[in-house]
Amino acid sequence: MAKRLSNQLPNNLPQLQNLIKRDSDSYKEEFEQQLRHFNSTLAVFELTPDQFNESLDELVMFLAQVAKCYQVELADFPATLVNLLEKHATVLDGNMRLSLCRALILLRNKALIAPADLHKLFFNLLRCQDKSLRSFLKDNIVNDIKNINAKGKDQKLNGALQNYMFTMLKDSATIAAKTSLDVMISLYKKNVWRDEKTVNVIATACFSKITKVLVTAVKFFLGSDEENDEENDSDDEDIPTLKEVTMQNRFNKKTRKREKYLENIKKAHKKKKKKSNAPRYNFSALHLIHDPQEFAEKLFRKLEGLTERFEVKLMLLELVSRLIGTHQLILLNYYPYISRFLAPHQREVVRLLQFSAQAAHEMVPPDSIEPVLKAIINNFVTERNSSEVMAVGLNAVRELCARCPLVMTEDLLRDLVEYKTYKDKGVMMASRSLIQLFRTICPDFLHKRDRGRPTEATVEVQRKEFGELDVKEFVPGAEVIEVNEEDGDEEGDDSDSDGEDDLDETKDEKDIILSLEDKAKKAREATLGKILTDEDFAKIDAAQLKKQVVGFRKGGKGKKRTAVEADLDEEAENAAVEGRRELVNLGDIEMIYKKKKHDKETRMEAILGGREDREKFGSRKDKKAEGASITNKQKSKKKNFSMMKHKIKAKGKKSFREKQVALKKRLLKSAKFNKA
Repeated sequence: MAKRLSNQLPNNLPQLQNLIKRDSDSYKEEFEQQLRHFNSTLAVFELTPDQFNESLDELVMFLAQVAKCYQVELADFPATLVNLLEKHATVLDGNMRLSLCRALILLRNKALIAPADLHKLFFNLLRCQDKSLRSFLKDNIVNDIKNINAKGKDQKLNGALQNYMFTMLKDSATIAAKTSLDVMISLYKKNVWRDEKTVNVIATACFSKITKVLVTAVKFFLGSDEENDEENDSDDEDIPTLKEVTMQNRFNKKTRKREKYLENIKKAHKKKKKKSNAPRYNFSALHLIHDPQEFAEKLFRKLEGLTERFEVKLMLLELVSRLIGTHQLILLNYYPYISRFLAPHQREVVRLLQFSAQAAHEMVPPDSIEPVLKAIINNFVTERNSSEVMAVGLNAVRELCARCPLVMTEDLLRDLVEYKTYKDKGVMMASRSLIQLFRTICPDFLHKRDRGRPTEATVEVQRKEFGELDVKEFVPGAEVIEVNEEDGDEEGDDSDSDGEDDLDETKDEKDIILSLEDKAKKAREATLGKILTDEDFAKIDAAQLKKQVVGFRKGGKGKKRTAVEADLDEEAENAAVEGRRELVNLGDIEMIYKKKKHDKETRMEAILGGREDREKFGSRKDKKAEGASITNKQKSKKKNFSMMKHKIKAKGKKSFREKQVALKKRLLKSAKFNKA
């Protein structure tokens, strides 16, 4: 009894911690006693730091919990823990090291230690051979930096940490360099460090001698922003709706915890709404590189002397091609290098064709891209190959010429166009897509029969020479805007507006008769000295699209389709969204037209697909209504053999006379049933 009533506080640290948080002044003596105990235990622990000390573990967590109540007495406590970890980082027991890190995180949450000092320590601890600790520290660093920048960007702290991470990427320890790179990439994806400095620090990792670091950095640049946005949005979808939580609170017992939960859900939805409404102006990581030309040249130099696996070379080839296509760089050695790999038997050859087309643009001299075009035509577009190989080759030629039309010659194009009557449909369609491309960019190269019906757009097209820019003195298509149009006369009856619409239609019909020179003159007059509105630009876009479908004849007007038939509205939207295509879609090269396989699997799939939502065939004899019981005979079929063997035995032991009697009874019964 006396033992139970005695003071248990020195041994019961959780109880003492609870009491100190309620009234710190009353329990100061007990705290000082525990602090002296900690100092003595720490001195003993430093003699054998490789062993786990349970007493020290409990005291460290206790002092970290009450550090806010005794800030003066525990002013040196965070520095003590930091020094202990720096001194014995690699020697400490795993559990002891983890508990010390948790105590420091607790102090950081109470703002008792500077974030820069803590993060530098954690980055040094990444060198430890402890996977769980590294994962724990990485998540903590990311979350802490995210919380620091939640309300406003702390540029000074961010700059210091970015500089420190830049040195960590060059660290001799592979694990530390890789983890610091992962931290930077995750912070970029979470929109915390989405700036030029972060991207350029990650770009330096592409030249690392450590393959893991190099591959991670290259994958970052090859990744798309849409995937990152989906990852961020998936976290928001887990939030329960406000209606659900409100209904729960209405019918369940009202507690303080539920009220607080409802407030947090309201805040989360408010934050989500603000996030969705805010306009996003995030650029791709490739656009934020300071000197893309030098970066691409260094990467290509590294690629030429690389002795890694083929997959790593392929990733570097793709990154260089994306850089060339996005920034319109000049890297002439790239094209002869990639042309060596363009053969049908090569691994991942379709992706290599994509990279070669992606690296082409109008600023590259056609002579430099010529080896790529010749390699594709000689190795793919020949009748000794299968039809699929030929179709892929023609698709690759089309994508290459779409980005650099000057590489194609008239004789070569006419040879490729002859495949439009090839026996295989895939090759035929690929050849026709090439004809369709050159109808819009350079119809003069095609034979007259392949040019199709001339439209206003094709008549206006002129082949640009290398380095030539098509500079206009006016906005093309502005001839549809009236020069003497005034905004003042907006009032009027419905009948007047209908009449004006009719007049506009007749004016449009008259405009078609105008020659190209007259249209250019009228467009120049319409745009000079006038500020165009959004409605004017919408009219201009519609007029430019109409030129692609309106037939053109000299001295007269051609027959034109309606806007609905030509799908002009959809084309206008697509043209406005697309702009200049920086990258080539792999599906455009792989797209092959062919008949479906008529093997057994596809036939069975079609048959089973047709049987869905259909009643089953078969006799309905002896079938009762749905849900009714079954007969004893049907039940006996599902019973265990041991339950039915006595009946089978009895059946087998019947004498010849008994069988005769049973047969007679059965025949009489059936005859009686038939008479009735």
